Amino acid sequence: MSVSIHPSSVVDPAARLGEDVTIGPFCTVGPHVTLGDRVRLVSHVAVDGRTSVGEGTVIYPFASIGQPPQDLKYRGEPSELVVGRFNQIRESVTMNTGTEGGGMVTRVGDHGLFMVGAHVAHDCIVGDHVILANNATLGGHVSVGDYAILGGLSAVHQFVRIGAHAMIGGMSGVENDVIPYGLVMGERARLAGLNLVGLERRGFGKDEVRALRTAYKALFTSAGDTFATRLDEVEREFGATPLVGQVLAFIRSKTSRPLLQPGRDGA
Repeated sequence: MSVSIHPSSVVDPAARLGEDVTIGPFCTVGPHVTLGDRVRLVSHVAVDGRTSVGEGTVIYPFASIGQPPQDLKYRGEPSELVVGRFNQIRESVTMNTGTEGGGMVTRVGDHGLFMVGAHVAHDCIVGDHVILANNATLGGHVSVGDYAILGGLSAVHQFVRIGAHAMIGGMSGVENDVIPYGLVMGERARLAGLNLVGLERRGFGKDEVRALRTAYKALFTSAGDTFATRLDEVEREFGATPLVGQVLAFIRSKTSRPLLQPGRDGA
């Protein structure tokens, strides 16, 4: 096992380090930390708490990973932060451990990009291939689906769910659940359509996207019937289509937040 630790760094002897870990200058690593194979701390990184960082993840200067949650209800319970493989965690990113009220764990998936100043709060569940642009912020207990992108300076309210492949525009304040494949924008965010660019980039078929667009229009732009009635009608007509089925399942899931709808900012 080859581990490189700069002499200016402080690594607790109880920390568990995988093969080919590199710890650059002026880093601190706590006693309950596990760094997987080929993890690299560039410099000035603090990793503490009951934190595990997966293989190949790179953490850049002044990131603070695994510190206690910013929650007044936290009483020192032995909660965790689990960070997956091959993430890029850029400068001044913060990620906190979980709380007793949220399942005791904050979890970050694989292949994510967390740009400068992004924040992942206690008890968040973040999927794979997620991008948080500069200073994007997740409140406590937020869930973010795979391939979602949050634009710079966006903020997500606690307990909100962001569906897979959703796109949150920069400087948006998201207070309600965002459907998978949704496009969101606005200071008080509104649902502005579908993330068609993301769908194309991910290689979804034209027939699938066409069905999703038709279902979206039926759900969110049709007048007359109640939303529950439209939901049932869309399920009868398009429920067998995988993309639409995913959206319908998301809408029907139990949640503490309302569903984000189209409309003006703040509507």
